[in-house]
Amino acid sequence: MNASGDVVDGRFELVERLGSGGMGTVWRARDTVLHREVALKAVRSDADTVGVVRERVLREARALARLSHPHVVTVHQIVDTDPHPWIVMELVPGVSLQRRLDDGPLTPVEAARLGRQVLAALRAAHAAGIQHRDVKPANILLRPDGAAVLTDFGIAALQGTTALTATGELVGSPEYMAPERIRGHDDDPAADLWSLGVVLYVCVEGVSPLRRPTTLATLAAVLDAPLPVPTRSGPLTPVLDALLVRDPEARPDAARLDGMLAQVEAGATPHWARPTLTAGAPHHPTPTAPPAPPPIPTQLDTPRPTVPQQPRGPRRRTPLVVAASAVLVIATAAALVFALRPDKTDGDDKADGTTTPAVTRSTPGPAPQQPSPSPTPTPTTPSPTTPTRTPVGGSEGRWIAQLHSEPIASGTAARDRRLATIRRSMPEATVLRSDDYASLRPGYWVIYAPGPFTDGRAALTFCAERGRTTANACLGRYLSTDATDNTLQCRPPATAPTGSCTRTD
Repeated sequence: MNASGDVVDGRFELVERLGSGGMGTVWRARDTVLHREVALKAVRSDADTVGVVRERVLREARALARLSHPHVVTVHQIVDTDPHPWIVMELVPGVSLQRRLDDGPLTPVEAARLGRQVLAALRAAHAAGIQHRDVKPANILLRPDGAAVLTDFGIAALQGTTALTATGELVGSPEYMAPERIRGHDDDPAADLWSLGVVLYVCVEGVSPLRRPTTLATLAAVLDAPLPVPTRSGPLTPVLDALLVRDPEARPDAARLDGMLAQVEAGATPHWARPTLTAGAPHHPTPTAPPAPPPIPTQLDTPRPTVPQQPRGPRRRTPLVVAASAVLVIATAAALVFALRPDKTDGDDKADGTTTPAVTRSTPGPAPQQPSPSPTPTPTTPSPTTPTRTPVGGSEGRWIAQLHSEPIASGTAARDRRLATIRRSMPEATVLRSDDYASLRPGYWVIYAPGPFTDGRAALTFCAERGRTTANACLGRYLSTDATDNTLQCRPPATAPTGSCTRTD
């Protein structure tokens, strides 16, 4: 047990304890050789985890030693002694951001200025292949002039090293952890930007938006709970809206974020045209057959054939494909008989306004006459081996109210839990696979309210009536087979939505 007056490595005299945490204890110390004050961090002495924590402390030192930045704490040296190592660091005069917030929240301009400084430190770390993984007010120190210094890289994940955790140990502060990090996908620097977003929220709102009474409840809130709508953030609100989305690819990158914070610092309100919760940058997939209608909730896991976008090896047909093929063979034969009747011709109008498709005969003979051009394209009967898939809302697509997007990789159990939760307040909610729509980014289950909605504003109004008022809880989206439609999205609030809320063509 260390005490004031102890001397470490025959050189550093401990003066007073500054604080302690999961990694150990930090002391103010006097360097008797260079006659200066320093900060010494000692590993905690828990016998069950000392080996793991020792390695983590040394990792922190290696991480910090690779950085030289005015907003990152400076490491002077490492003292690797028994029973635990010490890290000798720059002693930052002043207080932590956490202690500063005990005196009250910051203004949006003050928070933006501090956010840019912490972001600069993170950008330097990310450029060196280092993720901080524990950005929170207690790890941000404030110099007397107000400049921020990011410290405690003890659980930083260096590229090329494995994550170190003791058995059952949660590494990081739950209320500041990014959702993807909790799910085990922590290899993206965007997770640190989520944490910075929560810090900024706490700075201006004065409360932690996702803190709950227990660790498990807090983790559940980070994964699922809508964030309270900011009430004090003013021009910083678009920054919080942009950062605090659960899809990491929908967050702005560090350069764009710095520009937004600079606008707030200058007294302006930034605009963020978020790509979407499920769609990224426009892509141009290989043409596919039209997508299927939203799956019936009781048949969500029924395999549905698709036209592959890339050449694939042979696949075994499922019973559903065989059954669909048989139905189409029968339908094709029936259409052929109908087309050969003397009192009917190909392309007759039906009562519902659609047109009976022209049928390509499988027997030798002259090709059937092509229908004359019209504003409404005439569909053709597909090959018996390719089941017909009707787009939701017809070939022109339609607006939906997107309520949640769950990565398909999370599994159907996670999807079903989320769907059941949403249906408690919105029984009409259903689900689709984003892979089936070119206007959505592939790889997600999308839980949505089907409407019908005349446009994105109508979808947001519907959500507002149900108490879903944030981009994490509702987004007006357009479903179609056109990849360029992924920009058609409408973001809350319903009273003043942003984004593309209507179609212009």
